[in-house]
Amino acid sequence: MEKKFKDYYDEAYADMLAGRIAAVLPTFSHARFMGVIAGQLEDKAFLERMDVFARALESGLPGAYPAHISALHPLLGDELDTEAGMFTQGWWLWPVARYVEKHATEDFAASVSFIRELTKRHTGEFAVRPLLAAFPVEMMAVMLDWSRDENVHVRRLSSEGVRIRLPWAKKLLVALERFEDYRAILGNLKDDASRFVQKSVGNNLNDLYKEAPAKAEEIIASWERDAPLSRAAQWIVRHGRRNVRR
Repeated sequence: MEKKFKDYYDEAYADMLAGRIAAVLPTFSHARFMGVIAGQLEDKAFLERMDVFARALESGLPGAYPAHISALHPLLGDELDTEAGMFTQGWWLWPVARYVEKHATEDFAASVSFIRELTKRHTGEFAVRPLLAAFPVEMMAVMLDWSRDENVHVRRLSSEGVRIRLPWAKKLLVALERFEDYRAILGNLKDDASRFVQKSVGNNLNDLYKEAPAKAEEIIASWERDAPLSRAAQWIVRHGRRNVRR
């Protein structure tokens, strides 16, 4: 039987992760971390396992979140050198991302800095959502800036993170609450050469059609008014409308 994705996050993995963290943060308690993990993974679904790891990190890391999150940057390692790899290579960072997701609002600046680097190795699409909910004005400004980033993973995050119906995440309506910012983010990405980014923008439109179809049409109409749609934008529109009955 093929190994389930969740089963890669077992006690052997936990011991490996603890060793990597201790290597960059010597005050990390390997024993406390493993004490939370021991015997707690076997019957857990994927996200439940991530929550166990988040609690273990809370136990093993010294002091409060703002005191150590910046010190964890060296843990991340080398950036991905292609669009692929966020799960095949960066899979081992998911519990760290879950921990950041649960504590991100405790230090806005430090979290934004860490998430930007995290997404170059794994993904920050879940970790940004508490920040978008708690600080919509400030975080949408960050996402707008990221939509112009030279790194394809950061650009993709600027779109993926603001999706209304991101799989495995709670529904988030910041796209409607900060609609002009949202439209500007997608507008910056509509001609992106990366299919990785295009797919995210198309999925955004698809989510928007389910929630506020007139708003989705408004965005597309504004693109069509500005200039003939590029091939990238045409693909995005088709992908966004894939479930729309005509």
